[in-house]
Amino acid sequence: MIKKIKLRTLLLGGVITLFFALLIGRVFWLQVIDNDFWQEKALSIWNRQETLTASRGTIMDRDGDILAMDAPAYTVTVNPKVIHANGLEDDIVDGLNKILGKKKEDLRKLVTAKNDEGNYHTYREIRNEGWKIDEDKRDQVEELKKTLEDKLRASGKTVDSGITIVTEKKRFYPRNTLAAHVLGFTDRQGIARDGFELLFDEELKGVDGFAKYQSDKKGVKVPSADEVYQPAQDGKNFKLTIDDTIQYYIEDAMREAYEKYQPVSMTVIAADPNTMEILGMANMPTFDPNTYWNSDVSSYYNHAVRSTYEPGSTFKIVTLASSIQENLFNPEATYQSGSIRAGGRTHYDIQAGGWGEISYLDGVKLSSNVAFVKLGYEMLGKERLKNYINAFGFSEKTGIDLPGEVLGRMNMERDIDISTVPYGYAVSVTPIQQIAAISAVANGGKLMKPQIIKEVEDPNTGEITKYEPEVIRQVISKESARKTGEYLEQVVADQDRGTGKNAYIEGYRVAGKTGTAVKGDYSDRSKAVVSFIGYAPVDNPRIAVLVIIDEPNEKIGGGAAAAPVFKKIVSQTLNYWGVPKTESEEQQDDKEKTTAADLLKAPDLAEMKVSEVKAKLLAEGFTFETLGKGTKVLKQYPAAGTSMSANQKIYLLTEDGSEMKIPDLKGESLRDAMEVLTLMKVKVNVQGEGYVSEQKEITEKGKRVVYLTLKTAADTIKGEDSTESAEDNEDTKQVETETE
Repeated sequence: MIKKIKLRTLLLGGVITLFFALLIGRVFWLQVIDNDFWQEKALSIWNRQETLTASRGTIMDRDGDILAMDAPAYTVTVNPKVIHANGLEDDIVDGLNKILGKKKEDLRKLVTAKNDEGNYHTYREIRNEGWKIDEDKRDQVEELKKTLEDKLRASGKTVDSGITIVTEKKRFYPRNTLAAHVLGFTDRQGIARDGFELLFDEELKGVDGFAKYQSDKKGVKVPSADEVYQPAQDGKNFKLTIDDTIQYYIEDAMREAYEKYQPVSMTVIAADPNTMEILGMANMPTFDPNTYWNSDVSSYYNHAVRSTYEPGSTFKIVTLASSIQENLFNPEATYQSGSIRAGGRTHYDIQAGGWGEISYLDGVKLSSNVAFVKLGYEMLGKERLKNYINAFGFSEKTGIDLPGEVLGRMNMERDIDISTVPYGYAVSVTPIQQIAAISAVANGGKLMKPQIIKEVEDPNTGEITKYEPEVIRQVISKESARKTGEYLEQVVADQDRGTGKNAYIEGYRVAGKTGTAVKGDYSDRSKAVVSFIGYAPVDNPRIAVLVIIDEPNEKIGGGAAAAPVFKKIVSQTLNYWGVPKTESEEQQDDKEKTTAADLLKAPDLAEMKVSEVKAKLLAEGFTFETLGKGTKVLKQYPAAGTSMSANQKIYLLTEDGSEMKIPDLKGESLRDAMEVLTLMKVKVNVQGEGYVSEQKEITEKGKRVVYLTLKTAADTIKGEDSTESAEDNEDTKQVETETE
């Protein structure tokens, strides 16, 4: 018995000893032999790495108004497991269907989704309708969540609707379609797809950072010497040369013509000819970058840099400027219009039989093809013509900072083609090349690189890089450019013979040229590209504009279809800038007849007490308005000593302009209204021309902006007529098509 006990004890002791030996061996193996593996395993559990997402750079217009920015976005997700447990399938399907517009059958698949093992999923995104939605829809989803949670709370169930809203970022374009073809867009994943966004994607997107740290089993960060932090480098901010007000004028004028003529496409470019800064660029059809998926892919196309056209008669500007530079153009010399045999073919003027024997200046006004065959083919000759075409930049890309720029072509090998080049056939150009060429005429003969970037800011360092105008070459002399502009001015100013007369703007000197290029069979004018290109004012050019209408729905020339678009854009822009109008000779004569005694002079009121000023102005018969509640006059408009018209009002500023109430400016001229608002440090947007008829004050980004609507005296009178009379008048308007 004792022997058995001893054997059992010995056996038990041996087993225990063996167990501990194995245990010690296993510990030794884990701690010594396999230490590196388990150390790495532990670190993988403890270590965390978090991505610090960089903010994409902001794109602004020349005044700092935001055109593209990062904005909060919200993605709706559902938890099918929770939804099933609480019996909310029908409520969620109905609710999200109404808010997001997603089909009920698709929503039901999501809220009842199971994995391969037959268990309900715990996370599903509502794509695409619930992906990166705006704040308004987010608030509606939050309200649905609250309603469902109240229902669960009342029934005593777990308060979890199974709906979660994840906060993210998305690209936001606050002006919607404005400058869409310049900006381009990023897709829903944040990947740049077109336009400026694509070309400068690397600079805009920045570099993501990261944070590495250790955490406990609950994921809570714990202090550690191994912690690593790399901050994100946000993308650069770009200020473009675009002016959002001028861009609005462009798109508004285009929209009217696009609806009227229903063309395949329209393109407009506006530039400062002195710097070649692009002030506005647009195409129709267009799209909203915020909802790009709702538009056809063809509407993304930026024809301004990606399309080529036979320019037709607008190309005659190159021939004219070249012949003037070579002293070949004599405006008073005459020739026989109608037709001419040159280069192995017969060339015809647009008017059958021509206009008889006319001067070359009249040939320019009437857009005579015969005149330009003689100037370009016979006088200049192939080599000189080709050299000037190259000098004006038509054999090279402009280098504008927008993606996809293409290069036109020239058929300068066969005489039959060369002879048509002087009037814009057998050659194709891009719109951006054309605006650069007309700007060279406007600015004194300098071909310049088109600029779309004003400055770039690095938000990480505060460094600002400014872009300066870049002259490529001197194409023609300053004197030749001046003469060319004066001849082109007569194309617009001559209301009897000028093909560009519909671009005439009262009070401003406008130079320009119409164009009509037949597409396909030249004998069939049903398909054509009609255009107008010009600049103003001639004596001090501020803006150059090109308007192209591709295949309008009626047989119409550039003078009738495109010139009015040019006129509307340029007149609004010059008014917006406050560019003074040039008085006609009759107005100057009337002014000379006015004696000094008939003119009122604004008195000097600076630093005077308001009470004294009021008494003085009333006694002297001045109309005035006091702005602010101060006791002294700090500033005045008009300035002391300025000649005033009999009914002109004096404005007295008694406080800091940024704090004062905007006065009623109705009836004031644009110049007076602009001066007053400038003194008050208020940004102004102007529509129309004439005198202020309406004003509206709003706040944008914390700053006051005043929108002024102007009307001429004639418009005011018309406005008093009945709607029926106005419609009758509209019906009797005649649209004249010019020969080009």
